[in-house]
Formats: sequence, structure tokens, C-alpha cells
Amino acid sequence: MSLSFRAAFLAAALMCSPVLAADVPSHVGRYESTPEDIAAINKVVQDFQSALKSKDIKLLSSLMFNSNVLWASPASPAVVAKVRENVDVNFDGLNPYGYPSFAEFIKSEKKVVEERFYNVRITQDRHVAFVLFDFDFRIGDEVINHGLEAWQMLKGVDGKWKIASVYWSSKGKPK
Repeated sequence: MSLSFRAAFLAAALMCSPVLAADVPSHVGRYESTPEDIAAINKVVQDFQSALKSKDIKLLSSLMFNSNVLWASPASPAVVAKVRENVDVNFDGLNPYGYPSFAEFIKSEKKVVEERFYNVRITQDRHVAFVLFDFDFRIGDEVINHGLEAWQMLKGVDGKWKIASVYWSSKGKPK
């Protein structure tokens, strides 16, 4: 092994190794968060679920940072590769219709729509928050998909927390 290759190999190995607790700066994991902010974020979570069940599209839209929030269940790398090979070389795996399409779906679906959240975890630092949870999505009494969902939230100039992006995995009907 040449000296330069060995040095590069060692440097790469060190970058991938776990950081020792003694090497972690004191600011890591210290967020500016208040009980009031956490309560307001939890209220958005509850209002989101309520808006789906009651088909209250105005309430649902009031929870969004804007109408163009990123709203996607990204396709798997295998699906992206297949679509790129057969249909669209630029396909990135994201649905271009986003939140407005979802809102229209909720409004027009005849059956009750419900999304149940489990293991909700909120991490908030000042005006930015992340909400991560397991979910199942139901139409009527049937679970049509489930997975992991992540919201990025922002606190606006009006002091209200809003959903800025939504990503989720989708595993289809649970077995």
C-alpha cells in the first residue's frame, strides 16, 4: 500500500468511526425549546388528525406553511431506476402534485379518512422543529398503508407553528 493511499484510507476510516463522548462539543443536543412551543406543535399534530377525520380542508390548509409545502412519499431507488430506464430519464421519485392533491383527495373521499400516529417524537430548536412518528393511514376501517413519517415545521412571524414539509415511507397494507 502506498503512503498516500494508506493516509487516505486511514483518514476515511477515521471519518466513519464513531465520535467519542469526550470529542462531542458541549452545544450538541442542546436546543432552545419551551413547553409552550412543544404544546403548540402537539396541537398542530392533533389538529391535523382532526382535520382529516372531519374533512375540514380549511383547518388542514391552515396548518401548512404555504400551499407548496413539500409533500411526498419518495419512490424507492429501484422504482426510480425502472421509471428512468423505461419512461422518464429525469424522474426523481417525488409526486409533483403535493399537498393540494392530498387536500383534494381528503375532500372528495366518501369514507372516513384517518391517520393514526404512534411513537411521536418532537425535536425543536428555536423556530425549527421536526416531528417524527410511525403511522397507519386508514380509509374507512381499512389500513391502506403504514410507515414512518417526518414533518419539518417552522414558527412563522405570527408565532404560529406550521408544517413546512412532509415525507413518509409507504409500505402498503400491513400483513
